[in-house]
Amino acid sequence: MTGAGGGGGVGGPADLVMTGGSVMTMDAARRTTAALALRAGRIVAVGADADVEPLIGPATRRIALEGRTVLPGFQDAHVHPGIAGLALLRCPLHDLPRRLDEYTAAIERYAEANPDRPWILGDGWYMEAFPGGTPHRADLDRVVSDRPAYIVNRDMHGAWVNSRALAIAGIARDTPDPPDGRIERDADGEPTGTLHEGARDLVGRLVPLPSVDDRADGLELAQAYLHRLGITAWQDAWVTPEDLDAYRRLDARGGLTARVVAALWWERHRGDDQVDEMIERRRSVGQHNGARRLRATTVKIMQDGVAENYTAAMIEPYLDADGRPTGNRGLSQVDPAALKRHVARLDAAGFQVHFHALGDRAVRESLDAIEAARRANGPSDTRHHLAHLQIVDPADAPRFKALDATANIQPFWACNDAQMTELTLPFLRPERAALQYPFRSLQRAGARLAGGSDWTVSTPNVLQEVEVAVNRISPEDRSAPPFLPGEAIGLVDALAAFTIGSAYVNHLDDVTSSIEPGKLADLVVLDRDVLAADPRRIGDTRVMLTFIEGEVVHEAADAGVGLAS
Repeated sequence: MTGAGGGGGVGGPADLVMTGGSVMTMDAARRTTAALALRAGRIVAVGADADVEPLIGPATRRIALEGRTVLPGFQDAHVHPGIAGLALLRCPLHDLPRRLDEYTAAIERYAEANPDRPWILGDGWYMEAFPGGTPHRADLDRVVSDRPAYIVNRDMHGAWVNSRALAIAGIARDTPDPPDGRIERDADGEPTGTLHEGARDLVGRLVPLPSVDDRADGLELAQAYLHRLGITAWQDAWVTPEDLDAYRRLDARGGLTARVVAALWWERHRGDDQVDEMIERRRSVGQHNGARRLRATTVKIMQDGVAENYTAAMIEPYLDADGRPTGNRGLSQVDPAALKRHVARLDAAGFQVHFHALGDRAVRESLDAIEAARRANGPSDTRHHLAHLQIVDPADAPRFKALDATANIQPFWACNDAQMTELTLPFLRPERAALQYPFRSLQRAGARLAGGSDWTVSTPNVLQEVEVAVNRISPEDRSAPPFLPGEAIGLVDALAAFTIGSAYVNHLDDVTSSIEPGKLADLVVLDRDVLAADPRRIGDTRVMLTFIEGEVVHEAADAGVGLAS
């Protein structure tokens, strides 16, 4: 399994060799070896220690792995670094204990520390911190009353606003719900301060826009955070024209180190007149080229919402609090017939379509749209993918392989956490609830799996996501019972989803995502041999080193322990 080389042979000595490790190549055979060598940003040899020894020259750097794992750099197929970066610059609530008093204290501190800001902005609250998952304006009013406050929840499908924000937006008892959202109201019909889905925009459209430099600064913070977790490439699942400008600004000043696919945001209230605009945005950052750091070759379409606020599009109706069927089957954000037309046109223009499809009806509508595109245009290499897949009807699982559609999974959600047990399971029929996050069923049906985090909705820590995929138990409560354990997948398969699987949807599998001679040296070094570690605690694994094209973009403070150079 060696590549080019031999003591000072073709190409000369290696720049770096790593020996004595567990090198998980993630190649087609999923082979594990002991050593590898890099030169000029590429992998030149993979195999036993003896295979790379001849490539060691006087200036070659050596890393003694001492059993640690080396993997291709992780790739996140569904993440929001632009949103995450701005959150880091505002009032982030993601890492706080999930309690009202913790949230209001943090918001009050932020407001006091920023008296000149016209709006108080933040995000990251968890629905389970509030009765029924819906916070009240009065709690925000107690800590911020002089300025509007707009605090988005962790999944970005709802917002918590104060009375000042409601007043500025003109939201009152007689304000109708928008067609794609809902204003939460009390028994008297008064808005309570929670805005679901499209109702967020009633206030959100009034929020001052951040500058391009603010967005670029936020992206740089988010990028550093992702590199610390071994992530070298991603697909940004919500890219507006302003976000694209920020990526270009970061790239122009030499700060973009990751490989990024920008999924251009589809405005669901418009039609396919926006396709020409997207073609121009794609052109503005260059056509597909596997070596580029930034490409805009994908379009993101939100087909539904989320189960916790009953906007995920379901085949069966939601239940009420007493377990009786309601008339609510959620929302199809784009009319299914129009979706077929839009996807066919995007596919013909060479765009990949990245669907938000969480409920089983949204999954079916998205697959129907891909099928319509295949009929209209024939086979293509557009590599459409469906993200979230909380519920997939068994009849639709084989269609992923048949349509060459990738299943973009978010493993961290497949567990018995409070959001599942309190806000989801009581409102689904048991036979439908048993279809949630069907990773193993999709795999058995031949679907290709890609891994994504949906950060900031949940952690971008790949090793924690892998732990849940393998065990169906949250690392935050390892004493909990596993959630539908028959849908667990193996460790190597879970790691493959975040390497070769995500690289496939990113059109980077030809140049990255497996450790093979000739590929770019985008790599991650972990602090242990994950194949020998306790699979129930894979999430405790730490990233020691992250490389992009052989250059270190993250080094843990204790990375030198046992790593000789």
